[in-house]
Amino acid sequence: MNKGQKVNIEKEKCKSCGYCIHFCNKGNLSLSKAVNTRGYLYIEFNDKENKCNSCALCALMCPEAAIEVYKEEKK
Repeated sequence: MNKGQKVNIEKEKCKSCGYCIHFCNKGNLSLSKAVNTRGYLYIEFNDKENKCNSCALCALMCPEAAIEVYKEEKK
């Protein structure tokens, strides 16, 4: 996972159901153009505008438990 990234997606678990995309209220998730070893397009996290608030709806909706969400520690 990249430093500062809030969402980690295990692409090999993903079956591209799209639930996470549908429930992300910030629009930070999309289908990749590549496939995993199982032949599924996997989900990618992109938060260039730093809109993700770590609500974890994407992780809660994922039937494959392929998503982990992290919150930044308060200083």
